[in-house]
Amino acid sequence: MKTTEFKIWMNGKLVPQAEAVLPVNSAAVFYASNVFEGIRGYWNEADDELYAFRLAEHFARFRESMKMMRFTIPYQDLDLYEAVRQVLRENEAREDIHMHLVAYVGGPGLEATSPTGMYINPRRRPRIGDGNGLNCCVSSWQRTSDNAIPIRLKCGANYQNGRLAALQAKADGYDSPIFLNQRGTVAEGTGATFFMVRKGKLVTPPVTSDILESITRSTLIESLCPALSMDVVERDIARTELYVADEAFFCGSGYEITPILSVDRFPLGDGKLGPVTQRVLNTYMNVVRGTDQRFPEWRTPVYRPVTV
Repeated sequence: MKTTEFKIWMNGKLVPQAEAVLPVNSAAVFYASNVFEGIRGYWNEADDELYAFRLAEHFARFRESMKMMRFTIPYQDLDLYEAVRQVLRENEAREDIHMHLVAYVGGPGLEATSPTGMYINPRRRPRIGDGNGLNCCVSSWQRTSDNAIPIRLKCGANYQNGRLAALQAKADGYDSPIFLNQRGTVAEGTGATFFMVRKGKLVTPPVTSDILESITRSTLIESLCPALSMDVVERDIARTELYVADEAFFCGSGYEITPILSVDRFPLGDGKLGPVTQRVLNTYMNVVRGTDQRFPEWRTPVYRPVTV
């Protein structure tokens, strides 16, 4: 890495971070009128290559969020592929990277939907909790509902709900909160979906439980867990089931696979990383990095030529 500060891709140009600015009166700044995707890139030393994970799925969800917010960007998916590769390549990134792909409204006013700009902000991000696991609580803050601010809409404004819960959890001596929805069943974490192991089964809330339609979640349900001969049950989860679960973990592009060690000070299992979570974690990290060469269509190389 030649520099300690990454340049930002902003509206087709790479600029220093100090020049990647928005007007203070823009809807993006004043009303958080933006949508975004958190995307990971993983360095593979043996291949001398950086792989961006599941770009097609991130772009599809990005466009769904923009549709709900009623704005568009002047870029096709092929442009987005090249923009992601360009910002990583020209920053000479040869390490694990987390980046935000953001569309924002640059005009003023609550109802503004244009002009719409876009930037990609690469950064270093260590594993959540340094990979050691989290001690969680059930938040007193409720997950916002689909008829209020839908969580499947991945916008900056939605994360204030998570921020309130996270601040309260920290104040109460926990690492991270778990949300319940308006029905009183488990939704998810502040920026990650939830899985638990109960009576030998891997269980996660359905997408109708006011959760983000997580790409990592679908990666596990549709591909990785079946490859491990693990079936995933999608159903409502009651609060007290958390206390008697054998294991649990959060998953997401940012969280990857992060073990949950306790909930409301009830230890899960023996209070340590469990065997099912460990298998899922190892498999996921090997696939995203490309040391496990299955699912090559999920990994977009940055440095070598590629046809997408």
